[in-house]
This record gives sequence, structure tokens and C-alpha cells, in this order.
Amino acid sequence: MEREIKLRIILEKPTPATDFGIQEGSGHNYAVLQKQKSTGEDLTFEASVRVKPSADGSPVFLGAVTQGSPKERFVYIDIGRAAGQLDTLWSRRLKIPLKSITWELIQQLETTQQAALEVRVPGVGKDGGPNCGGAKNVLFTCPQ
Repeated sequence: MEREIKLRIILEKPTPATDFGIQEGSGHNYAVLQKQKSTGEDLTFEASVRVKPSADGSPVFLGAVTQGSPKERFVYIDIGRAAGQLDTLWSRRLKIPLKSITWELIQQLETTQQAALEVRVPGVGKDGGPNCGGAKNVLFTCPQ
């Protein structure tokens, strides 16, 4: 049975004066949703995704903001030029993997009637610029 859940992605203290947004669609045919310019304070993005069981019973995430193969779904945060900002040197994307979201976590979300599953991700990478590539140690939680 398919259901809809909300995800909240908190980008912690991202590179200032840089645009960030959720990617909807893929390839060259995509839109940037919820575009925000960083001031160095945390940025929050929310997106709804659909989820259904795969053949082996694990969750499969569906919707316009999901990317990747069914077993390795993720959400892209577009950064700088990738987010449509022309006056920057940055052109990056950050993958937010969804594999830490289990049926138990989805049930907890529904049982506690929380608004969204939440994840916090560092906004600055090792090079001092915006964090990019695949976010490490991503763990969605059901905030209390």
C-alpha cells in the first residue's frame, strides 16, 4: 500500500551568499524548489515523497524529488549554479540518501503524529565550500 510522508532536510550553517534548493526532476530538465540564499544560518527544506513496499518488502520512495535506483533513492540539494545562481563559483549538488528510512521509522512518524522525518547535514565540505557529493552518515529521525 502506497502512502505519503514528509521529509525535512536541515542544512547546518551552509556557505554564505550561496543559493540552495531541492531538485525536482532529473537530467537537464529539472526545477529548483524552495531556493534559499544562505546567510550562514541553518536552512530547512521540506518535501513530500510517496513510499511503497518493494518486492523484498523494503521501502521504495517515489515522486518528483526522488532520484536514483529503487534501492538507492536520494534527494538532491542543488547548490550555486546548479540552483540557478549565476554570480557564484560554486556549481554543486548534495545527495541526501533515503536508505536510513525504515518501515519502523515511518510507523513511528504516523504513530506520534509528527509532521516530518528529519535529517541534519553539514552545510560546509572539507574544502571550505558547500558540502557536495554524497552526504555521509545520514540518519533520518522522527523528532520528538
